[in-house]
Amino acid sequence: MKSRINQLFFVLSAVTVFVLLISANPVFAAAEKAVKTVIFTPQMGIVMGVLVLAILLFIFEFVRVDVVGIIMMVSLPILGVVTPKEAISGLSSNAVVSIIAVIIIGAGLDKTGCMNILARKILKIAGKAESRIVTLISGTVAIISSFMQNIGAAALFMPAAIRIGKQTGIPVSRILMPMGFCAIIGGTITLVGASPTILLNDLIDQANSLGFMPEKIKPLGLFTQTPIGIALVASAIIYFIFLGRFVLPAKSEDEEDTGLVPASIADTYYMIDTIYEIEVPDHFDGTKTLQQLGIRENYYINIIAIYHRSKKTKTLAPRRTDRLEPGDTFAAIAQGRKSVEKFADAMGFTLKSGLDRFAEDLSPNNSGLMEGIITDRSELVGKKISEIHFTEALDTVPITICTDGVCHFNDLSDHVFRTGDAVLMFGTWKVFYWLKTKSTFTFTTEIRGELMRENKAGAAIFWLGLALSLVLGFTPFMELIGFPDMKLSLSVCLLTGALGMILSKVLSVDEAYDSVDWMTVFLLGGLIPLGLAFQKTGAAEFIANTIMTAIGSVPTIVFLLVVGILTSFFTLVVSNVGATVLLVPLCMSMAVKAGADPRITAMVVAIAASNTFVLPTHQVNALIMRPGGYKTLDYAKAGAGMTVLFLVVLIGMLYLFY
Repeated sequence: MKSRINQLFFVLSAVTVFVLLISANPVFAAAEKAVKTVIFTPQMGIVMGVLVLAILLFIFEFVRVDVVGIIMMVSLPILGVVTPKEAISGLSSNAVVSIIAVIIIGAGLDKTGCMNILARKILKIAGKAESRIVTLISGTVAIISSFMQNIGAAALFMPAAIRIGKQTGIPVSRILMPMGFCAIIGGTITLVGASPTILLNDLIDQANSLGFMPEKIKPLGLFTQTPIGIALVASAIIYFIFLGRFVLPAKSEDEEDTGLVPASIADTYYMIDTIYEIEVPDHFDGTKTLQQLGIRENYYINIIAIYHRSKKTKTLAPRRTDRLEPGDTFAAIAQGRKSVEKFADAMGFTLKSGLDRFAEDLSPNNSGLMEGIITDRSELVGKKISEIHFTEALDTVPITICTDGVCHFNDLSDHVFRTGDAVLMFGTWKVFYWLKTKSTFTFTTEIRGELMRENKAGAAIFWLGLALSLVLGFTPFMELIGFPDMKLSLSVCLLTGALGMILSKVLSVDEAYDSVDWMTVFLLGGLIPLGLAFQKTGAAEFIANTIMTAIGSVPTIVFLLVVGILTSFFTLVVSNVGATVLLVPLCMSMAVKAGADPRITAMVVAIAASNTFVLPTHQVNALIMRPGGYKTLDYAKAGAGMTVLFLVVLIGMLYLFY
């Protein structure tokens, strides 16, 4: 099973978001006859056949995933199940535009270093323990998701989660899926956390107005479902803490390489494995300079950073005249751990188990190794390292120099540079971007880090705040001043923030385009009409009606479990909003006949619409699929247990408290 099927079902989720909002009233108008027989039609068979075809295309990868979306756009109107206008409506849908906008906003926050700050705060609390990191990230996203769209919470947090993974060495694939699942579940904590629950009271009001309920049903309060939502989030976090090692991929094959040496040149510099952090004892004689200590010459060790305890400052790319003083901590690159251990024992230093003082400064997010080839126009040609003061002039530390196929790790000071020499250097990405503009070197690999625009952080936060203010406050404000008809869609609110990022030069237009996964966008835009056809032809209602009629008379708790299972299935095929709009009136009618509470039944439908984990049918699952490098099998493996646990906790909480 390939990752493409993920995006298919994800798109099916978003498919009916915009369609079913339009068709909500017709669905409710049919609620009075919800339990009557629905006749199977040829159009239903066509839609189901197209769905099977799409699944097969994803499984066997005959074409790319976005091409499958285009096939849907073309085939559905030809088969007569949607109009040509409906076939391309997905590209302009509220869901697709909102996803594009929120990704651009997240990219702007990441580009300005805001997500670095957030990552630093999380690491300060959680340390490097995977369980604590997953708990903190997932719990925080769930709380944010309880008051805003879960796709927005996930998209804004994803850059920070990726940075934390790189900085700690924890595979991103083990962080993003728990985060994504909790972003989805977080929407169940409050009535405004997810589209299905936002719609719920409107659907109940419509049921009351149609008069097919025995008595008027009270609307749900903002926190009516909160105990269930909190229990679901807690169970998800516990699930990944204890079973994550078994159900999550250790590392995806698509995951970006985060080794110290770029993969393309790792064979040449295989002896360089990691960065070591070493602490100087209090009794150390700090009168000698680094050059006088002869650390490189005697032990083949390069000091790349120093933390000065007395001054509480850090020096990156230290000069030969810098000193190690008592209590200082320094970071070094060496030819393997044995040479570092030998050095530490000889000097009486303490070798730490990992990076502590320099965990952020020397993380792959901020610095790394680059190989530069001396060009014939380089000012270094014919000069020695000691003559040009390499570190002082270029703000990088030379690790090794390769000439005529031979690499030299020590005695570099007397080396005379020639055209074609390869220099392996350690420095910050900012410095390497600066060197790239000069003719000193030609780099053999792409610079893996980003050039941050920290001076634009204020602007990025402002546009994020404005977008969220519009999402949360525009409509209430208009109603307050007497303009209740003036409303803004979610997509327009978020596009305002994205546009602001571009106009204020937080991001260039090209960077904004590059940040968006256009393959997923076209897949989503192409498959939205399939969900529309599923709803429009009555195929979804036919399946739901058949199942609800077949269950007959059962105990209330069993009836609610069937409702939860039915909703969980439909949210994979039709989308969470589609499943809610379709099933709330149907299940409320069935609840009256089964002797169950229609209000609780409606709440079960709205909550179970977030039980979408087995396949990446939800927008959040599709969002994290490519960054996490997930395959369909990964979702099935982790999502199967989560789906069962979700239903068990949901029914258990209903039995105990409702």
